[in-house]
Formats: sequence, C-alpha cells, structure tokens
Amino acid sequence: MDIKIEPIVDNNRSALKLKNEPFQIIGDLNVVKLSNKWCYNINFYAASQSTSQIFPQENYQLSEINATGFALGAFTQTQPVGLAVFRKQPFKYLYLDDLKVNVAYRHQAIAQKLLLQACQLAKKAKYAGIFTVCQNNNLNACLFYLSFGFRIGGLNTKVYDHTSQSGKADIYFYYDF
Repeated sequence: MDIKIEPIVDNNRSALKLKNEPFQIIGDLNVVKLSNKWCYNINFYAASQSTSQIFPQENYQLSEINATGFALGAFTQTQPVGLAVFRKQPFKYLYLDDLKVNVAYRHQAIAQKLLLQACQLAKKAKYAGIFTVCQNNNLNACLFYLSFGFRIGGLNTKVYDHTSQSGKADIYFYYDF
C-alpha cells in the first residue's frame, strides 16, 4: 500500500477532521526515577480488565495550526489515514500535540513515517528533538514511543487528581536527533 506523507495545506485540510478512533487499554507503564535515571515496568492487565478508550474529537483549524506549528497527514491517494500535529516551542524541542492513525491502517508504520518526516522539518527549524506527553495507561502508545527511540524525561502524577481520570499519570517522552 502506497502511503504518502504530506504537509496539511488548503487543498488537503479535510485531513484535520480525521476522526479519533478507539484504542485498547491493555495495561500501563509504571515510571519511577532511580539514581537520577528514569526506569519503568510494564503492567499488563488481565483480559477481563482490558478496555478501550477514545479521545474527544478535536476541532482543528488550519489557520490556528499554521500560527502555532504545522500538521502532517498520511494519505492513501487522497484519503487521510493518519495525522500528526506539532506545536512550536520556545526551547529546543518541538511538541508533538497529536498523533493518530485510523484503526484499519495501524501497524503499517504510518505513525513512524509521520514522525520521520517531522524530524526532518524540525531539524531544518533548528530543533534538537521532539517531545510529547502520553497517559501512562495508553500502553500501546507508550511502547510505540519507546520503540521509536523516545526516552522518558518526566512524569506528572498530579494532573488528573480531582477528575474522573484520577490515578492516571502523564509521561513526558523526548526524542533527540
């Protein structure tokens, strides 16, 4: 299957409407810092505890995306099947704000292709790398980032307190060029 990675511009802006689809919650990544080094354990849930989750749909506007960063789309001919949204930062890491691939196209290296293209653009813009934030219970995403070469650089265990998602944590992943 021929997948093309393209910047999102006026003529393909409909890719910004790519629907969020469910992802499986099969476990979590337990992160700790020991002797100034980030370490983790993988905790797989019993099959009876596995669930799925879907993020709320975004309402991306091309003008806002372009004012704060850029977006890349993955296309089969003209059909969008993946989207990556990046935000400029005042420091040396470009922020990956959103990365999604349609369920039917997952496990075909589309997310990797989006990130590789973004790495080229970020290098040209003089960034030293890319960072993103991922919930610790989105284990497949956490493992994807680690397998791509991201390293854990931080943990926020308080962000979900006093919400329906209490007990979850955000893991900060960094990819250096």
